[in-house]
This record gives sequence, structure tokens and C-alpha cells, in this order.
Amino acid sequence: MNRFHGSTLLSLAAILVMWVNPAFAAQEGTVVASAVIVPAQVTELGFMTSALIKEIPVKEGEQVQAGQTLAALDVPELEYAVVMAEAALRSALGEEKVQSYRRIKDRRNGKVFFDVVPPEVREIAHADVLQTQAELEIAQATLSQTILVAPHAGTITSISVLPDEYVEQNQIVITLATLNNLQLETTDLSERDITKVKKGAPVNIFIEAMNENFSGKVIGISPIANTVGGDVVFKVTVAFDKQPQNLLWGMTAEVTIEE
Repeated sequence: MNRFHGSTLLSLAAILVMWVNPAFAAQEGTVVASAVIVPAQVTELGFMTSALIKEIPVKEGEQVQAGQTLAALDVPELEYAVVMAEAALRSALGEEKVQSYRRIKDRRNGKVFFDVVPPEVREIAHADVLQTQAELEIAQATLSQTILVAPHAGTITSISVLPDEYVEQNQIVITLATLNNLQLETTDLSERDITKVKKGAPVNIFIEAMNENFSGKVIGISPIANTVGGDVVFKVTVAFDKQPQNLLWGMTAEVTIEE
């Protein structure tokens, strides 16, 4: 009976130690943490001005390339400003050309001469060209702010507006994510363990939804802590050596990082 109570007490003591210090349960020389699958790049896009949506030529789930048009605002006054600036530039260029060929009739010593216009006249014409070029560039830049283009290749994960809907300045319209390049971010790696983690360290990744292990490495360590449920935690980013198929944004995992 005494032997039974003794072994029971020892087992309870071991369980208590593991409960007080979860790292005791991990393999020596490793750090274990929970993680979530996230895209390597997520970009929330909006306009720098307020107006009605003219068109959205993409749809959710569509893969797009960098520079592809995602949405445009209905701004006829800005389009007209560009047309007028282009016309002004053509006129200024024409005037500059005319002044370069223009001749002025002059009589000297009883003879008629046709001299080129004074240099200051040609300089004024050239200055007008430069000014109209600058005005066109400003008009084009202003118009470009009403066209939303993809800053990088990715998948359209959400569209929050419809054509003919009014949007405010800096309102999030489209979310773009690199779903073909997913990685992991830890959610509960404590301040006790962060000092043991090094960039480039090998990582074993257990994806719960797949019930399978994969390999990876640490590619980033946040220099700033977060507080989760009263605990101080640090985000560590892990990249797969080879991304698994059927992996989805938001899946959970357990990562075992070698010290």
C-alpha cells in the first residue's frame, strides 16, 4: 500500500512539474509553440480620393498580376483635365516650332533682311512647353490615383464594394494575398523561450488538419512583444521548405523549433 501511494505521489509530482513548466514536456533543445497559416504578403487596397466606383474588372478568388487594374473610380472631370492638358501641350509644342522657323523683316542700309526672332522669344515659347508638360504630368498623376492596380501578384481574397457605390478616401476596397506562398506565425511563443530561437533554425511543422509533419525554417523574429490573455508573447515567422498542397489560410499548426 505504501509503495502504491509512493508511486502515485511521484506520478502526480511529475505531472505537476509539466503543468507548471510546459517546456519540460518538450524535447530537450527545442521550443514548441502554436502557429497559424498566413500568406507571406497581404495588402489591403483603397483609393486616395472619394468618388463613385466606375468598374471592378476582377472577382474574388481571381489570380492577378502586378500592375493589373483592379478597380476604377468614375471621375469624368479628371479625365477631361488630362485631355485639356494634352491639347495645351500640343499647342505649346506647335508654337515653339513656329518660333524656331519664324523670321522678322528688317531693313538695314537700304536692304531687306529676314532675321530669326530674338532668343528671348524662343525661350518664352520653350518655357511654355515646360509648363504645359508639368501640368499634364500633374493631371495624369491625379487621374492615376483613381485607378487601383495590383502592387504585386496574388489572389483577390475580398472585394468590399460594388460598381456605382460611393467610396470614401482610404476605405479598404480590395484585399490581395499571396495564397501560393503561405507561411506560419506563432501565436503563443513566450518571452521565456524567444531567446532560444534563432533565425534560420530548422523547424518541424505539424499541421493539425492534415495530421502530417513538414519541415521549415525560421525566417523572422518580431522585435516587439504582444500581450495575449495577459501573457507576453513574440511572433516568430516560419517558412516551409516546400509548401504542402491543399494548405489554407487560417489552418493551425504546432511548430517545434530547434535551438
